[in-house]
Amino acid sequence: MSSYDTTVSGAAASVLSGLARSEAAGKAQESEQNRFLTLLTTQLKNQDPMNPLENAELTSQLAQMSTVDGIERLNKLVQSLVGTQEISDSAALLGHGVLVEGKGLGLTDAGAIGGFELGLPADSVVLNVYDANGSLVNSIEFTNMDAGSHNYVWDGTTTEGTIAAAGMYQVSVSASFDGAPVFVRPLEFGPVTSVIRGASGADLQVGALGIFKLDDIKQIL
Repeated sequence: MSSYDTTVSGAAASVLSGLARSEAAGKAQESEQNRFLTLLTTQLKNQDPMNPLENAELTSQLAQMSTVDGIERLNKLVQSLVGTQEISDSAALLGHGVLVEGKGLGLTDAGAIGGFELGLPADSVVLNVYDANGSLVNSIEFTNMDAGSHNYVWDGTTTEGTIAAAGMYQVSVSASFDGAPVFVRPLEFGPVTSVIRGASGADLQVGALGIFKLDDIKQIL
């Protein structure tokens, strides 16, 4: 399946999922209101004629239903505003390069951009680059790195000192502090090519890497 087909499929699934959830939420709210009115009507029909429901009590129950309905509408409005703001923020990323979780490393004539994310500070981070056959191309070591996301540039130099051919490579990364392992994950570079309105906000199409949430962006370059 082509990257274009993957994008269309993901976007369609997101929209269909959102429509299904909206319809289910609307039916649930309507059902709650109908049950309340049914109970109120039954209460009025079966009230004691000698001790009818007080106007204040009836008004109170109606006010409760109105309050619940108002809160539901307010929640929907807030969610809509949050989603709109997120789409606006995401649109500002169009054309920018970002780092997301991934093991790919694309080498061009100008070099390759990659990254990694550390859970804690590390005094040693070792990055291994492999070709399509799984053969080690080069090992790169970083020292005294803080916790968080970091980017790097690989100029394509191999362990033999030659320049590797342009193309896609895979990376693995390990980290340690005073000999103890530190959590680390590789990050892959890609351009933000489009913004898609998802079921709960904005989704970002990051080149051929796929669709990501705004929270999935580890670094903007």
